[in-house]
Amino acid sequence: MRTIVGRDVTSDIDNELRTGSLAPSELPPRGLEAGIGSEVRRLRKSLDLTMAELAASSGISAGMLSKIENGAISPSLATLDSLAKALNVPISRLFAETEERRDCSFVKAGTGVRIDRRGTKAGHLYDLLGHSLAGEIGVEPYLITLSEDALPYTHFRHAGVEFLYMLSGKVRYRHADRSYMMGPGDALFFDAAARHGPEELIEKPMRYLSIIIYPRQRE
Repeated sequence: MRTIVGRDVTSDIDNELRTGSLAPSELPPRGLEAGIGSEVRRLRKSLDLTMAELAASSGISAGMLSKIENGAISPSLATLDSLAKALNVPISRLFAETEERRDCSFVKAGTGVRIDRRGTKAGHLYDLLGHSLAGEIGVEPYLITLSEDALPYTHFRHAGVEFLYMLSGKVRYRHADRSYMMGPGDALFFDAAARHGPEELIEKPMRYLSIIIYPRQRE
């Protein structure tokens, strides 16, 4: 243990190894039952089978299958074997969703995917810079460019939250019933369920980062 003038600095060292985020440092494990259920559901839908059809072909009740797909029960190996045979996959395949996966998306400069969204026709250009591949939270980072012929558009509205960081140009950005003057270095974070978008394009062209975070819908 290190001390400086009688002070324990162990906690200081620990803090240096963390970011300033309030996200928990301990990652909750994904439940085995939830992972198996998710994979069974995905395989069933890929074969275009109804829950009743898979239950009948695997010799279990539809009620039990529903509980398995929802991660509500821990199925026996015999039940998993029956499901695997009915789905025509090895039993190990049913555990695919329980394996640890830590995604990373890398996009070289200038290679973002151009995405068409509601504002595209108004001269709002969206380049997708990456995406989350798994998990319960979806994250979409965009580089947005408002061209010289861009028009104001304040009717964006979607689930989740959104973070904006202004890179160049100047814009008056509206969220709900308030407007914010934004220039390079300014940031805005808001509930995206309210109507929002650039209300007045003051200095064009302009570019800003937009990061949209939302809960994924379960299949």
